[in-house]
Amino acid sequence: MNSSANVSVDDCTCDKLLYHLRGLDQHQLEEFKLGLQSPQLLPENFQQIPWANLKAADPTNLLFLLNEYFPERQMWEVTLRIFEKMNLTSLCEEVRTEMNVHRRTYRERMKAKMLVMWDNILWPEDHIYLCNVTEHEHEALKHLVYPKRTGAQPQMIVLEGMAGVGKTTLAVKVMLHWAEGFLFHHRFSYAFYISHRVREMKDTTFADLLSQDWPNSQAPIEEFMSHPERLLFIIDGFEEMTMPSNLADSLPCTDWYQQLPVARILFHLLKKELAPTATLLITIRNSRSKDLKKLLLNPRFVLISGFTEGDQEEYFLRYFGDQDKARKILHWIRNNKILFHSCSAPLLCWIVCSCLKLQMTRYPHFQLSAQTTTSLYAYFFSSSFVTADSSWSEQSWPEQWRALCSLAADGMWSSNFTFAKEDIEQWHLQAPLINFLLRLNILQKVSDCEDCITFTHQSLQVFLGAMFYVLRGTEGSAGSLSTHQETRVLMNDAFTDTNFYWHQMALFFFGLLKRDLARELEDTLHCGLSPRIMDELLEWAEELLKYDTVSFHFEFFRFFQCLYETQEENFVKQILDYLPEADLDILGDLQLQVSSFCLKHCQRLSKLRLSVSCLDTQKELTFNWETLRGLVNPKVRQWEDICSVFHNGNLSELDLSNSKQNATSIKKHCYKLRNPRCKLQKLTCKSVTSVRVLKELVLVLYGNNRLTHLNLSSNNLGTTVSTMIFRTLRHSACNLKYLWLESCGLTSVVCRCLFLELSKNSSLNFLSLRDNDLSDIQVKGPQKPFDMSKCALKELCLEKCNLSAASSEGLALLLTSTERTTRLCLGFNQLQDDGVRWLCASLSQPKCALERLVLWFCQLGVPSCRYLSDTILQNKSLMHMNLRKNHLGDEGVRLLCRALSRPDCSLQNLELEKCDLMSACCQHLISVLRSSILVNLNLLGNDLGSDGVNKLWKSLKKSKCKLRKLGLEKDLYNIVKEELEELQEKGSFLRIMCKWDFNDLEDKWWW
Repeated sequence: MNSSANVSVDDCTCDKLLYHLRGLDQHQLEEFKLGLQSPQLLPENFQQIPWANLKAADPTNLLFLLNEYFPERQMWEVTLRIFEKMNLTSLCEEVRTEMNVHRRTYRERMKAKMLVMWDNILWPEDHIYLCNVTEHEHEALKHLVYPKRTGAQPQMIVLEGMAGVGKTTLAVKVMLHWAEGFLFHHRFSYAFYISHRVREMKDTTFADLLSQDWPNSQAPIEEFMSHPERLLFIIDGFEEMTMPSNLADSLPCTDWYQQLPVARILFHLLKKELAPTATLLITIRNSRSKDLKKLLLNPRFVLISGFTEGDQEEYFLRYFGDQDKARKILHWIRNNKILFHSCSAPLLCWIVCSCLKLQMTRYPHFQLSAQTTTSLYAYFFSSSFVTADSSWSEQSWPEQWRALCSLAADGMWSSNFTFAKEDIEQWHLQAPLINFLLRLNILQKVSDCEDCITFTHQSLQVFLGAMFYVLRGTEGSAGSLSTHQETRVLMNDAFTDTNFYWHQMALFFFGLLKRDLARELEDTLHCGLSPRIMDELLEWAEELLKYDTVSFHFEFFRFFQCLYETQEENFVKQILDYLPEADLDILGDLQLQVSSFCLKHCQRLSKLRLSVSCLDTQKELTFNWETLRGLVNPKVRQWEDICSVFHNGNLSELDLSNSKQNATSIKKHCYKLRNPRCKLQKLTCKSVTSVRVLKELVLVLYGNNRLTHLNLSSNNLGTTVSTMIFRTLRHSACNLKYLWLESCGLTSVVCRCLFLELSKNSSLNFLSLRDNDLSDIQVKGPQKPFDMSKCALKELCLEKCNLSAASSEGLALLLTSTERTTRLCLGFNQLQDDGVRWLCASLSQPKCALERLVLWFCQLGVPSCRYLSDTILQNKSLMHMNLRKNHLGDEGVRLLCRALSRPDCSLQNLELEKCDLMSACCQHLISVLRSSILVNLNLLGNDLGSDGVNKLWKSLKKSKCKLRKLGLEKDLYNIVKEELEELQEKGSFLRIMCKWDFNDLEDKWWW
């Protein structure tokens, strides 16, 4: 065996271990060698040292063998385990002290790395650094990791916030202060900083990923694995770590040494498969937090808000010095909600302040009111490039500017915010421009990626990406599509996608259409803008007519926000002329301002859903509208502009559900609805606050004879409002045909008044009183039942109205005198068999015109089937019957089939879903299928068995069977699936449904 020359005598670590081995006596040395043969004391997956080599080894050669078979950290861990087994307490303490040197060394390395990153966070020279909040941050972070509440400590903490609010800064601080021993040094033995740059690593193992910051990659993996609760992982910028879509289908992984793509390793770490008891601190932009929530188990999300309103105020006051000027600017910014929200990011505060200060200095008549978010960014770039080197600004600048915008746009499409040297070379960006942008703090170097650059704030890249699509040129940024095609994709994604950057990019894109701004950019940046952009957008808007914009979740407010950013009213009017419908939630001043600007130009709008919550219901205005018009009240003017759409265009459907309005605003609203030019036909006001404003809507029924549909459901109407509505129904100017009063807290007494009014005269064809307590309703006068012969009511829904067998007698009398009612829904009421007996007595009358009857979940049994069977034979108009969720059983079906099999039976649709049917009922149904005119039969939720289905199938496949749709459970459908497909190939129209569908919306409602 070789001598000690093979061991590096200069290695301090080896010297100290050799010192400990030489301190052992011969007996202890032999025991140590035997320990090296014990698998329980050795790390997993490590080769055992052959005993032949160990037997004669002296301490020096023993050290050589340890160094040959074990990495440095494992060599110390094995030594400690053997010393513990030998009960050498003092030696164990000395070894632990030596091992902690590794921990200190790691801390020092991480401290140096974090300090480099900290130094690379550059700020402009005139940026205002407000205060040092380290102590406050430490307390907040400690509260997250050591919560006062009982229960398990959170092992998954997510810091979310918009770009630039300080998430990465905070993550770097946590890592730096841990390395310095100021934070969590007793809680965590090791902390790891994982940035989004790891996505560029080749396949590796979890162990190797954690070893990259250790000397010679010798990390104490065994220690990590044995005490994962002492580990802290800081994952910074999760939104830029591209996770494959198929990760959810991957098998669990607990192997620290399995070679995998980095994204998959992070996935298993997030799923708590690797280091399950470790603590994770993750930063992510709030626009992408939904994606992360799907991966994590019981995470705690903490919003990083950046600058508070007070911080912003202090920043502006200190930047401008002049308090009056600063407060005027602050007031303007607070009214511009987009900009105000953005200024929570410190760098954006600086961009806004520097732009405004430069413009105020250069233009004596500068007006704040003319500024938009886009104009501020545009001026930031144009004023910055005034100082560009004149030697290349005239000739090379247009080409370089387009290349810079192309780089930004391409990064947006690939969600790339960090650019390598290859990216810069691909777009032929010259070094003078890159250096110039670095000096301007538009670009900055990336600390953990050599020769990489990134935009100082993502919004700068987003602006340049939007700028690319208004420049002259036809080639797209991604290469495969033209700019025109890419613009179409951008527009569609921006208004249907949840990606924040697409929203912001679309906002800048529209903002750059402002004519004055476009001219200024052309002059200062020496670049030509495309003259056809507006025409292309009008062509895109025209295509909106081809789609149901509501069904594919088109974001109308986001679209309106972009149009508002242009401030070009003629263009806005043109593009909105194509819009057929809109869906808006006005939750605050910004939504009110933007919606008022756009809605007044929507001349072709036919459908509008408008939920208003920003008009304070507690503050009622006591003076009239003429007085208000003379006041400087932007909200009043904006609300008037919104109301103008009610009579200036073609609006036929309006939904104001979930609105919170005061009486003054609703009066103005109703005044417009009564305008003779108003074409409104359908009005929905569900869950409106406060209910007293609905009194104003009653006047609309008097003044607008075009209004045919009114839905006031989910409002606690009370007696007064209800009575006003009911009395209006027989007014000559009221032309209401459809009325919904579902879940309105109506009582039996109130509804008695309603039926009394309907008995006198009314145009009403449809009435739904669903989910009101009508348990003791009386539909008769002192002497006799109401005479409903003049009532035009055709459809009546009394579902879930707490009706019982006792209520059925009155309903039977009502039906007897109502000759026009064709549809009746009584589902979800405890009618029971006695109730159906009363009901069937009326349905059997010669004058009864009922076509559809819904009795689902009414606690019916076999006797009800007997009554209904007789009714089916006597009432030739009855074609649809819904009996699902009743305990009818096979005997009940037998009684029904007695009538259904008769040639004079008119019933075409029968629903028997979940009616406790077994295979025996199929024999009775066979006779029906052979002879009746039944078209739809729903047998879902019944245990018919294979024998029962095979019996049915023999009749179904015969040419005389008229059935077109049959509902069966999937396992039963599979029995006849192949034969059905063969039958359909021969021209059969029969369909078997495993989930009941409906031919139209009416069918869905009634079935």
